Amino acid sequence: MLVLSRKKDEKIVIGDSITLMVIEIRGDKVRLGIDAPRDVTVHREEIYDAIKRESTEKPKVD
Repeated sequence: MLVLSRKKDEKIVIGDSITLMVIEIRGDKVRLGIDAPRDVTVHREEIYDAIKRESTEKPKVD
């Protein structure tokens, strides 16, 4: 894992088309802005996990 330090308004560039920017730092929370192509899905981890769980569950047969 690459670990970077960034300050407010500083960016991280991933490949040629994804940029993450530190929008705000308040206490123990950081707000990030993510600029990515429309065909790249971006989710919070808990949402991504829920989507994966839902897609792997077998449909119930009544």
